[in-house]
Amino acid sequence: MEARSFDVPRYLSVLPLFQEMTPIELRRLADGCRVRRLARGDNVFRVGEPCDEFHVTVMGQVKLFGISPAGQEKVIELVGPGQSFAEALMFTDKPYIINAQALTDTLLLTVGKPAVVGEIERDPRFALRMMAGMARRLHGLVHDVQAYALHSGLQRVIGYLLRDMPGELDAPHGLGSLNAEVTVPGALDADDLAAARPRRTLRVSLPVSKATIASRLSLTPEYFSRVLHELEGAGLIEIDKRDILIPDPGRLARYQAQ
Repeated sequence: MEARSFDVPRYLSVLPLFQEMTPIELRRLADGCRVRRLARGDNVFRVGEPCDEFHVTVMGQVKLFGISPAGQEKVIELVGPGQSFAEALMFTDKPYIINAQALTDTLLLTVGKPAVVGEIERDPRFALRMMAGMARRLHGLVHDVQAYALHSGLQRVIGYLLRDMPGELDAPHGLGSLNAEVTVPGALDADDLAAARPRRTLRVSLPVSKATIASRLSLTPEYFSRVLHELEGAGLIEIDKRDILIPDPGRLARYQAQ
């Protein structure tokens, strides 16, 4: 996708934050946007720079991170396609308090504060939609803090691998959207049916390096790799470079409770 041919109003219209806006409003907001193409390693912004806009990842991956006084990096969030960041900070009139960097070649849509404020002044409902989006992000960050404080490293890794399957693993057919085949012979009793239930496989592709994911989970890279090898040794996952095959996600979910 070329930045110069990118249809900003159309893209804005499919984002949850802007879905209820009229075509006229979308064109007006698009006038306050700019499209940026970043190469891997390019900075989106750094600590101390003025924050007068927020950003949406169109393609690629962006990491939000901090640097400790000792020079250690802590990944705070990984932002993929369709996700936005820096909305709340934009309204504080304060500089950026974290860094953002492209992890891959990335297409970024940057939305200027004047355009956002103008739409809020025209329609207060737009402010409510922005507040809802920021509340969802805050809820996610609180959930992360709870996980770091209450969950073991093993539980965090398993939770990451199963992150796209909330609330489905306890149901008998919760993973039905995944391809699986099973042949059930004749008449079966309850135990036979349970044994014959299909194992639905899940393939997870790590979007970034293991070291980056480990930092996101507040783990060392060595510990993250050790947990993956433990799970592989237990027959719960199969590792193929950045692809991880989970033959039975339900069994993996139960393993963390043992």
